[in-house]
Amino acid sequence: MLIKKAARIASSEITDEKHWKQRRQFLKSFALVAGGVLSPSILLADEAEKLPAAMPHIKHTDYGKGLKTTAYKDIRAYNNFYEFGTRKEDPARYAQDFITRPWTIKVSGECEAAGEIGMEDILSQITQQERIYRFRCVEGWAMVVHWNGFSLSELLKRFKPTSKAKYVAFETLYDPKQMPGQKRRVLDWPYREGLRIDEAMHPLTMMVTGIYGRLLPNQNGAPLRLIIPWKYGFKSIKSIVSIQFTETQPVATWNQQVAKEYGFYANVNPQVDHPRWSQAYHRNIGEGIFSRKQKTEMFNGYADEVAHLYSGMDLKKYF
Repeated sequence: MLIKKAARIASSEITDEKHWKQRRQFLKSFALVAGGVLSPSILLADEAEKLPAAMPHIKHTDYGKGLKTTAYKDIRAYNNFYEFGTRKEDPARYAQDFITRPWTIKVSGECEAAGEIGMEDILSQITQQERIYRFRCVEGWAMVVHWNGFSLSELLKRFKPTSKAKYVAFETLYDPKQMPGQKRRVLDWPYREGLRIDEAMHPLTMMVTGIYGRLLPNQNGAPLRLIIPWKYGFKSIKSIVSIQFTETQPVATWNQQVAKEYGFYANVNPQVDHPRWSQAYHRNIGEGIFSRKQKTEMFNGYADEVAHLYSGMDLKKYF
């Protein structure tokens, strides 16, 4: 179908710069479709000058040492970020001019010191670390990333949550002028997510400000996103503008949208399949659709650190 579309372009149009660029973009897209995720670098081949700034003074940690990491170019080219489009390559195309400064996060709800904090304050006041975490998508793909940021608990404690704070709710920016995907009602915007307070306070739960020693690229959730390495990727909300402490379980977008397919907890569990595919195996992004599948580990390999959070719970019911 795509080939027929290209064939309809007249030769007189191809010499025009506008149509030449369109054809070039089509070829990039076709390469991604034909190769699955084999060629994400093609999409960003001419974007080297747009690389985010390097992050100074990053504290290195032992998290994930020894794991084979995913290439930086692959992480920048393969994203789920529906605010910029539903295809994996859309965020890298349409988020390049997204404005991430100034940026303020509002913190409210069941806490003693509700208020706001800016990204510059976060970057200057909280020590940035590098951690290597596995990251698991629900579609059967995984990656291992050098994340830069800090434990979410460091930020939350500053606002002094009360004993009524049983959950933490998060919300993404809503700005259809900058985020063209929000012009379509594919989801109930803005994107929302939530964690239990003990999950949010766990030291592995990370607020991410960068990857591979550079400030977080726009398509990866700049300027601030969440990573919970033992949960599926859709829990890792991007471009956060609001954090709220709540007494009751908050709305989570995909759980609200399709509750039978996406549970509130979204813990990586090879024993609980998605209705439309198995979760027992996965492939690593960048290794291609014909690479050998790997067995999925319980809690994505972090069971020793987090299994106690769910002691006594039926993890097939609370998936």
